[in-house]
Amino acid sequence: MSRNQSTFGVVINQIQTLFVSSLRIWTIPIVLMLSIASGFTTYYGMSHFITPWIALVITIAIQSIIVICSLELASIHWRANRFRYFSVLLSLIISLAASISFSYFKFYEVSERETIQNNRLIEVRQQIEDYINSIVSLKTEIFEQKRAELEQASKEVSAAYFGTHPEISVNYKNQVGQGPFWKRFNELYQNKREENKRLEETFILLNEGIRKVQSNLNYLGLVQSTAMEKRYQSVQASLQAVQLNFHQIAFQVGHEIPQAPVLMTYGEYTQGVKPSFAMWGGLSVFALVCAAMVDFFTVLLSYRLEFKAPAPLSEQEEDLVFQCIREFNEFRINENDELEMIIEKSPIEKARRYSDWSRMFAVGFLLSRGFLRKIDRRTVEFAPNLYPLIADRLGVKLKGLVDDNVSPAPVDE
Repeated sequence: MSRNQSTFGVVINQIQTLFVSSLRIWTIPIVLMLSIASGFTTYYGMSHFITPWIALVITIAIQSIIVICSLELASIHWRANRFRYFSVLLSLIISLAASISFSYFKFYEVSERETIQNNRLIEVRQQIEDYINSIVSLKTEIFEQKRAELEQASKEVSAAYFGTHPEISVNYKNQVGQGPFWKRFNELYQNKREENKRLEETFILLNEGIRKVQSNLNYLGLVQSTAMEKRYQSVQASLQAVQLNFHQIAFQVGHEIPQAPVLMTYGEYTQGVKPSFAMWGGLSVFALVCAAMVDFFTVLLSYRLEFKAPAPLSEQEEDLVFQCIREFNEFRINENDELEMIIEKSPIEKARRYSDWSRMFAVGFLLSRGFLRKIDRRTVEFAPNLYPLIADRLGVKLKGLVDDNVSPAPVDE
């Protein structure tokens, strides 16, 4: 078989390499977009605590460290260089912690916005309902007090008419009729009666004001943002009218006035979530998962993206690699079900001071091209894309041996 012709193994290797390279190329913009998205949320949270331009610089540094460290971890084994491995891993963990922590504030705002708005609405409703309940309770108390006073005045009028009132003079005792004493108590009774009538009318107006407040309050949670300000102002105005009306009633009857609620302003009612570390007190699992998910995908794709995509080797490079790998003699199948070989000199080679620079050059060459993966300082393993290359070279060699064995012997004339 001519070496100028592409064998089946080479074709498979090139197709596999092209496919893997295409995936890696497509992974690059995905990693960049995820990094930008994570950087935006990180910058948003960080900019609330420090100067925006400093937050931007730190955000770029954090996202760069995440991508670079993920790529570093993909190219090293922890047994090959433990210090480097754990230093890179520690840098990645610190960067992820910073990114997730500040990204959490943005996702918390998005996920908890409606909840916070509902809590504010509940708070406003609770304040108003507590105040209205206290008004209703005092109104009932005032009404019962005035009714008792009216009944007492009615009894005094009757006692004055029959002359049995305790304050009547001795000369008018037990005299039935509408005398001057009866007229005085009857006048007091009529005044209290008119006063109670006016009080009932005032209570009717107060009840209408309370119903208006409750109606506006119930409608507040249903309106759109464009009409919310007008409705909130209606709630405040109707509540102030109820307060003024009841204060006048309480002042007239000399009754205590309940503490009026101090409602938040409309700006406070509609204010967005301001990031603070108090958010961690009411931890939102959904926001935390979303913040971690973006960085997780960034790390995962970056980890799978190696620095250099393995390009197909030239024919001379394939020959060099095959001949140099043949010089190694210690191979085994490791835990990853990959072919592993020892690249250190054997004791005999060390004793003979054997120069292995050519085969070590081949190992370094294959490591840089992604055809080998380093396990530790003395072992490497085959990458999946190296097997077709070796299989092709073994096939060519085996074919040559078969051709030599079956070639016809020369015939003597």
